[in-house]
Amino acid sequence: MSAKAGAPVAERDVECAIQFAGISLRNPVLTASGTFGYGTEFAPFLDLRRLGGIVSKSVSLEPREGNPPARIAETPAGMLNAIGLENVGVDAFVREKLPALPEGVPVIASVFETQIERYAEVCKRLTGVGRIVGVEINASCPHVKAGGIEFGQSRDGLAELVRACRHATTLPLLLKLSPNVTSIPEMARVCEGEGADGLSLINTLQALDVDVETRRPLLRNVLGGLSGPAIRPVALRIVWQAARAVKIPICGIGGIMSGEDAVKFLLCGATAVQVGTANYLNPAVAGEVAEGIRAYASRHGFGRVADLVGALELSGA
Repeated sequence: MSAKAGAPVAERDVECAIQFAGISLRNPVLTASGTFGYGTEFAPFLDLRRLGGIVSKSVSLEPREGNPPARIAETPAGMLNAIGLENVGVDAFVREKLPALPEGVPVIASVFETQIERYAEVCKRLTGVGRIVGVEINASCPHVKAGGIEFGQSRDGLAELVRACRHATTLPLLLKLSPNVTSIPEMARVCEGEGADGLSLINTLQALDVDVETRRPLLRNVLGGLSGPAIRPVALRIVWQAARAVKIPICGIGGIMSGEDAVKFLLCGATAVQVGTANYLNPAVAGEVAEGIRAYASRHGFGRVADLVGALELSGA
């Protein structure tokens, strides 16, 4: 049960460390897959050790080129993307990308594939690799021709995917779910029942925008994923619903631009958060979000950031 707020406490006295799905993090702020590269790209802008950790760019069994441009477009209060999960492949990720990161930065590896057995093989290759503290299964990418969302939108397909990945790795297993489903609580319960250690909510919303002068879609792929502040209220609703449906912890994602935005997710039941689109606007923002959470906890008399989790007051709502 969440502790009650008390008198303000000094920021230095706020305990920011958390346990998430069996992973020890110095604070609850991670960076979202696909928005932070492999981590090294952002090292010139902030000390990566200020973060709870990073979620890597999704890796597949073999390298992927991704979709042709145009594949990013700005929208009101958000962004459309159809990158297509371009990546170097799991072997190059382990051999080249991980060693380039500073020591002391926990890495959760995001995994994407087009077939269940290939998902499982990537998980197997990541198991036992130093620096990797968990895997996040991308079962929800809305802008690729095959894989991901095909499994994430089907109850049976999702169950089979989680089961295969669970058998393939001993690492903490997170499932990144699609918001483009009828019932998030049902999908969350499927993941919990098949042995997932946690959930990441939400991935982008499938969306479309048009250039009226050319009468063409803004993205070459036509459809893309909508992210940014525009989707935050949807993400908060989904986190709140999932937190009431399952006991495994949730990492909240969707339009987090500040510490107060992140606190909203914690109050709705998320144990940790991921900062995504905001990284494009301010490459140091994830560290600022972590400090903002600490400042909020201090100002409202919470001695531990963990005590914010699920502390949403519903009386009088």
